[in-house]
Amino acid sequence: MKRHDIGPRMIGGHLAYHRAVVVEEPRRWLLLSGHEARDEEGRIAHRGDIRGQIELTCRRLGETLAEAGFEFSDVVQIRVFTVDLPAMTANYDALTTELERRGCRPTSLLAGVDALSDPDMLVEIEAVAAQ
Repeated sequence: MKRHDIGPRMIGGHLAYHRAVVVEEPRRWLLLSGHEARDEEGRIAHRGDIRGQIELTCRRLGETLAEAGFEFSDVVQIRVFTVDLPAMTANYDALTTELERRGCRPTSLLAGVDALSDPDMLVEIEAVAAQ
């Protein structure tokens, strides 16, 4: 696969997202549904703590990527949905730091929504990966 990143946007000295990513000749695609901060028993963890939910959600995304034979560096797009946009933007560095640490350079969307599927969820992230 060939990849070309277009229009990087930086926030606080970290890559926040690219305006576009050109993917040529991918062999495999992985479409990840919305992931959230669920504990081992399936309950929402870090209730009221958006930073904790961001970090655990990234861990859960990483687990799904690995199970499918992908890595974070294969992610070309993420979509972040939150019920608390001010808290999410104040803690966005938790996401950008994790993505940078894992070599992830995606396009992205950040959207505030009225509700997510569980009232304790503050953030949900979905992604697209290509190899």
